[in-house]
Amino acid sequence: MKLTFFGTGTSQGIPIIGCKCPVCSSTDPRDKRYRASALFEVDGLSILIDCGPDFRSQMLRADVRHLDAILLTHNHKDHTGGLDDVRSLNYVDRRPAEIYCEAKVLGDLRREYPYAFDYPRYPGSPEWRIHLIENKPFTVHPCADDKELVWVHDVGYGYRMPDGSVQPAPADIVDTADLGGKGVVVTPIRGIHGKMPILGFRIGAIAYLTDLSSLPEEEFSKLEGLEHVTLNTVTYKQHHSHLSLDEALALADRIGARHTWLTHLSHNFPVHEEFSAELRRLCSERGIRSDVQPAYDGLVLEA
Repeated sequence: MKLTFFGTGTSQGIPIIGCKCPVCSSTDPRDKRYRASALFEVDGLSILIDCGPDFRSQMLRADVRHLDAILLTHNHKDHTGGLDDVRSLNYVDRRPAEIYCEAKVLGDLRREYPYAFDYPRYPGSPEWRIHLIENKPFTVHPCADDKELVWVHDVGYGYRMPDGSVQPAPADIVDTADLGGKGVVVTPIRGIHGKMPILGFRIGAIAYLTDLSSLPEEEFSKLEGLEHVTLNTVTYKQHHSHLSLDEALALADRIGARHTWLTHLSHNFPVHEEFSAELRRLCSERGIRSDVQPAYDGLVLEA
């Protein structure tokens, strides 16, 4: 199993438009950060965490041509703003995009992407299949046995039936994710983003947590025995909806994963090389029981 960081930047990315600070002006490629997203590859399945406005560029850069699932942590635009671009995968992969999210996120998607839920849908609209999840384990299933999605000019997508006919895409595109059958088991982790409940996800020995400012006590048992954990931080100072650096370091120590990777980073921190050295010093001085380092776009973790 491996996880690849597609984006490790905060909601504005790095460089920020118009900013000439040392980080935004850095020539180190590790300081060029798309909006936060990551790809799990496990048991032959490709599972994307979040689909922000840099989705198209991230997919092209990594040469990813197929996704089995998109898991959404929450509905902020830096995490959902690229969902329209799954249209390319609909056409190439001939399958709907399998999107896993909570009911509240679904409600927000219906308001922000109404054309994706219309029936009949506007020709050219993205074809999604929504799987509702809660804060309990679920299975991402391989979609290789699904009916073929067919593009019909001026009509939109339909499904190729066994007799060769094409039927319109169904009006109801929502079901409920379950636990069982062939696939990859995902364990959601409840986090709090300011006042908003969000989800992180654990697969095997890797947990991906972002955009949280606190972690409820009952969630810590889900984070035992990790090889890698990802945590967010945007600033040295206390923040209303994200972990400060001190809070992230304290949380890394409590979780106790072998490696902790900081993501959703802003230009408030030094350039990558300096920040990496600072983290090593802080971990040594504080006796933190995890190797804490900044993640960067393209970093690959294995477990």
